[in-house]
Amino acid sequence: MPPNLTPTIHDKEFTMPTVTLDANTVRTATCPADKKKLDLYDTAIPGFVLEVRPSGGKTWYLRYRDARGKQHQHRIGDAAGITFEQARTAAQTTRARVILGENPAEEKRALRAIPTLEDFAQRYLDYAKGAKRSWDTDESFLRNHVLPRWAKRHLDEVRQQDIIDLQHGMRASGYAPATANRIVILTRYMWNLGKKWKVPGTETNPASGVELFEENNKRERFLTAEEVQRLVACVRNSDNPQLQYIVPLLLLLGCRKRELLDSQWSHFDLERRTWRIPLSKNGKARHVPLSADVLAILAQVPRWDGCPYVVPNPKTRKPYVSIFYSWDTARKQAGLPEVRMHDLRHSTASFW
Repeated sequence: MPPNLTPTIHDKEFTMPTVTLDANTVRTATCPADKKKLDLYDTAIPGFVLEVRPSGGKTWYLRYRDARGKQHQHRIGDAAGITFEQARTAAQTTRARVILGENPAEEKRALRAIPTLEDFAQRYLDYAKGAKRSWDTDESFLRNHVLPRWAKRHLDEVRQQDIIDLQHGMRASGYAPATANRIVILTRYMWNLGKKWKVPGTETNPASGVELFEENNKRERFLTAEEVQRLVACVRNSDNPQLQYIVPLLLLLGCRKRELLDSQWSHFDLERRTWRIPLSKNGKARHVPLSADVLAILAQVPRWDGCPYVVPNPKTRKPYVSIFYSWDTARKQAGLPEVRMHDLRHSTASFW
């Protein structure tokens, strides 16, 4: 049986057919066959609506005008899952918020505008590729550590404790303090940029206030001849076939890891025995002399047609983004778990 409708009334907000909404109305209301929907407005709560569709579906809404006089429709929920009493309470609460100057519809739109970390990370990397020389390191950290955890989270759902847990988890897994700290520094930088760009969800920075691990960057670990022999034997048996060339070259050349991984054959003049590093850490090119031992190793390094890199990833023919896992395995097998790849450039290669 259709509900008893009162005559259509007019007020400042709506022109509407009204009915005293109750549980019985919800059960019995039907939509006329010639209409796409029937809106039943409550006589007690202005704007409280039950939408009835020909399919039999029914939905609770609250319609209201904001402070600028613009009309909005706030969806309370499906009548099949929300009782009349629950819907009425929600309508009363929402209307009270509107009277106090809030705008639930605007809040919902703002919430939906907050991107996921996956989407924001892509925007960040697009920016970083043109603004940072170390963008590939950021890409590696995001791909290997951050996105596997939080890719589908919206920016406002990443908490400070999440950052701390990841930072401490990496340290417990054997990463150096500086590496674990980079997670904090990277996320802090990304959220600061997001706030500058006015990206929704970056108003609060989850990495703010996270303490960094103490880094002893002045510590220098020099390997003995016997330690080098153990290490070289282990890298020769590594699952990473390029590690057997990378580690000895780092020992002999005294260069930085990234300089070697990004190096190209065109940078080497084997006849003059020199390697020109186009852009070193200080932003200037520098030349490194090549010893007979270095030339001997370079002669063994495999080459691929069309690949300009000296020690690329054989699968991608591109520079490695990270070789941590193969390096970590080799150093532990050699009984040198505390030795960092950075330490190789400080060790004398005279005993090679």
